[in-house]
Amino acid sequence: MIKLTRLGGEAFVLNAELIRYVEAHHDTFITLTSGDHVVVRESMDEVLERAIEYQRAKHLVPEPGLGVRVRG
Repeated sequence: MIKLTRLGGEAFVLNAELIRYVEAHHDTFITLTSGDHVVVRESMDEVLERAIEYQRAKHLVPEPGLGVRVRG
C-alpha cells in the first residue's frame, strides 16, 4: 500500500498491486488494473519510488547492490 494525495488535498492509500501504469501530463494519472483512473499530486517519479519501496518491503525486489551469490 502506498500513501498518495488527490488533487484536492485528500490523502488516501492505494494498493500498489493494482497499478497498471502511470502517466505524467500536467498532473500524474494512475491507471488501475480495473481500468479506473486516479489523478494525484505526486510526480510520476514519486509514485514509482513508493511502488518500488512497497515491493522491496514485501521482499519482492532486492535492495540495490544485493546480488544473489551462487556457490559452486
